[in-house]
Amino acid sequence: MAAMSAATFSIGTNVSLGCKVGSLPQSKSFGVRFNSQNSLKSFSGLKAAISPKKKVRVISITVQPQASFKVAILGAAGGIGQPLALLIKMSPLVSALNLYDIANVKGVAADLSHCNTPSKVQDFTGASELGSALKGVDVVVIPAGVPRKPGMTRDDLFNINAGIVKNLIEAVADNCPDAFIHIISNPVNSTVPIAAEILKQKGVYDPKKLFGVSTLDVVRANTFVAQKKNLKLIDVDVPVVGGHAGITILPLLSKTKPSVSFTDEEIQELTVRIQNAGTEVVEAKAGTGSATLSMAYAAARFVESSLRALDGDGDVYECSYVQSDLTELPYFASRVKIGRNGVEALIPSDLQGLTEYEQKALEALKPELKSSIEKGIAFAHKQTVTA
Repeated sequence: MAAMSAATFSIGTNVSLGCKVGSLPQSKSFGVRFNSQNSLKSFSGLKAAISPKKKVRVISITVQPQASFKVAILGAAGGIGQPLALLIKMSPLVSALNLYDIANVKGVAADLSHCNTPSKVQDFTGASELGSALKGVDVVVIPAGVPRKPGMTRDDLFNINAGIVKNLIEAVADNCPDAFIHIISNPVNSTVPIAAEILKQKGVYDPKKLFGVSTLDVVRANTFVAQKKNLKLIDVDVPVVGGHAGITILPLLSKTKPSVSFTDEEIQELTVRIQNAGTEVVEAKAGTGSATLSMAYAAARFVESSLRALDGDGDVYECSYVQSDLTELPYFASRVKIGRNGVEALIPSDLQGLTEYEQKALEALKPELKSSIEKGIAFAHKQTVTA
């Protein structure tokens, strides 16, 4: 076949090619073939420099999604919240971006509002404005809470952030119970069960719409494996299961795509580095913060995936910490298929055919993850009794 020339055009969601192409769920490119130059005449308003000597033409058309979803970030003035807000502001699927925090959010919103992307930015400060920030929202993202600091125990982190998450989830239940809820606030292994129990108490719990954002573990695994094996990063996909802290993070290196072999030493080194990557950043920042930028990037990726699913994309898969029956634990991180109504399916195949190392690591993580889940549930029930 002779070489084909190509041109790319950005157009709206309705395209005339002799037939109508409806509103597409996401920005996609597709090829259109013409057998002669005259065929282009029916394609109104489209012009391209195409050689008359060539009989086959290919035109790649990018169909832009329409901004139609409302996103709220709770904790938008913090170290994760600010870069996350910027990344979500860049999404063509977002029509409204509500930024909430207990202080210092007005300036963040003013700054972001100058970016020439479709979403309208609004700021909300303090408990009295929390309900307004959540009205009619499609996706709620919660990075609120204190970051890990050197010397801070998990109990220290839990005692502060658990109460914050409880209060925010109560407001979500009252104002946007049908929204997708993305929990970033650590410890995620406990805060997701807390959120679930609060939603149950409010009578609005939908397990398909509550997500613990464990995407950063996947992002790190992909990055570290690509570096170690000199692979093209865009091609690498490593499923990460279990939980979102320490040894509960289990990268399934045997399931890496593209298929790649690892020595026992590489498996041990990579697994430990992925599990301790958060500490790596905390120590590098020497007491000035934790993993905020990479967390914001990972969270923005998960938000975009959720928006694509809400917009009708039928091919959205991410790893997330959700209510699960893949193991005996009630919550477990694994690859899930996300659709318009939330989790459509858990993907069990990643847990099949594990290596001996992975199987042992899976069994080893379960007691710690079980303890974290029970701790979160107990906290939520205790709050109910004392309320």
